[in-house]
Amino acid sequence: MHKIFDSKQELATYFGEYLLNKTKEKPDLNIALSGGSTPKVIFEVLARDFEKSIDWTKIRFFWGDERCVLPTNPESNFGMTREHLFDHVKTRAINIFRVKGELDPQEAVKAYSATINDNVPHVNHIPQFDIMLLGMGDDGHTASIFPHQIKLWDSNNICELAQHPETGQVRVSLTGKVINNSKEIIFLVTGANKAEKVDEIFNKKNNYQQYPAALVNMNKATWLLDKEAAESL
Repeated sequence: MHKIFDSKQELATYFGEYLLNKTKEKPDLNIALSGGSTPKVIFEVLARDFEKSIDWTKIRFFWGDERCVLPTNPESNFGMTREHLFDHVKTRAINIFRVKGELDPQEAVKAYSATINDNVPHVNHIPQFDIMLLGMGDDGHTASIFPHQIKLWDSNNICELAQHPETGQVRVSLTGKVINNSKEIIFLVTGANKAEKVDEIFNKKNNYQQYPAALVNMNKATWLLDKEAAESL
């Protein structure tokens, strides 16, 4: 399923209302957040327009991926979320489960796998998030699983170490089995640079299965697109 919006702000407002309804339905909500420029806009709108209406203490925050950097580093997904969301809403520190990117990368993977294993309910012997937020790169990657390491998608582990194909930067990423075991998956995709991959994945063109984003369970996924990202649909 997909929905198309005229702007990032409209998309963000729709997501805010969706999240508000979810917090009313459940006593607690386990959500895995995404990094990148689109979530940054989403978080800003949530902080501005939903600060009081959403009960933030009900939400337990995790991440789908994280760069192996200090939490104060400008590239940290946690740091971006803190700056644009957590610093502006009444969440609880005990409900924030960040990837410890400052650790040795192998230790960071091991530690975050244990964190998820211990704090997220299991269904089918696999941790199950209520909401999995995903973005998509213009190369078709999602979380931090890139096309050149697409085999990581099928790993039996909760998390894997991944590498950016150009910079070589090391990242911790959830694997496909955890992503696809989520109750609901929400793609946040904006920008004309994503239009080509959106078209290929939705219309099953060319070698679309080489893109990790194409391996997400379409039956669970809702794609929220701005009109630029959806221009080829």
